[in-house]
Amino acid sequence: MATRVPFTTEFEKPLVALESKIEELKQLSGGAGVDFSDEIVKLERKAKKLQAEIFKDLSRWQVVQLARHPNRPYTLDYIQALFTDWMELEGDRRFGADRAIVAGLARFEGEPVVIVGEQKGRGTKDNMLRNFGMPRPEGYRKARRLYDLADRFRRPLITFIDTPGAYPGIGAEERGQAEAIAVNLEVMSSLGVPSISIVIGEGGSGGALALGVTNKILMLEYSTYSVISPESCSSILYRDASKAQKSAENLKLTAKDLAGFGIVDEVVKEAAGGAHRDPRLTAENLGGAIRRQLADLRQLTPEQLVRQRYQKFRAIGVFSTEE
Repeated sequence: MATRVPFTTEFEKPLVALESKIEELKQLSGGAGVDFSDEIVKLERKAKKLQAEIFKDLSRWQVVQLARHPNRPYTLDYIQALFTDWMELEGDRRFGADRAIVAGLARFEGEPVVIVGEQKGRGTKDNMLRNFGMPRPEGYRKARRLYDLADRFRRPLITFIDTPGAYPGIGAEERGQAEAIAVNLEVMSSLGVPSISIVIGEGGSGGALALGVTNKILMLEYSTYSVISPESCSSILYRDASKAQKSAENLKLTAKDLAGFGIVDEVVKEAAGGAHRDPRLTAENLGGAIRRQLADLRQLTPEQLVRQRYQKFRAIGVFSTEE
């Protein structure tokens, strides 16, 4: 994994400054007979209290910033932490390799599973390779190939969603971006195996939904899931991309919002201060959630899985037939 660069969101800066002071005192403590232990303990208590205050009531825009944090764990980080015998499968057998989506076979606590996930990069070179986590048609067709494998070999499907959206370039449109996404929605809806999707960062538009038609939808505590990004929404509604903060509030795109709407089945708690502060603990929490959801889904027959999935998505949203 590439080296993570220092990055701090605006609302985290007071906490980071305090933590830097604590680290400085720890390095000085003990040298030349100086002991800052008491001061360190006081500052650590203050830092813990400050962190609780900051994260107690985050705005939706602040959650968007956390979901996009460049040091947040990505799909391959969770695969490394939670799965064994990972074997990546590449290519769509039509056009080429798209590394904005990683897909392959693995084991979860000994059980064979199929994994498909959107992967962002760290640093300029890696981001170019991963196309900033924006899949092209060949990426979605690769995903569809893995969906078929999961169904054929009766392996549970686990997907990781983390994308600002499908790549909107001319080449992607020429190669059938919309068709590739639409086919994925159709294929996922008819799978006779347990399927779980997990939003680990950004869940943007159809680019995310192409991995999200599953029996169970999980979201990490500080992730987002929406039909459009706040910036694009504000550009359309207000003709002003700078009003993204206002759009984020109106979109109600956080895990808490979507759980309240009945769209998300479980919100997975992140480490204090966000997944980027303790990826190991966040992965442990996620592993427990996957274990629970798979245990429930294993009780269903293939026909029941399809029916449950159908009913889940039919129940989303509200409509009226009154004139």
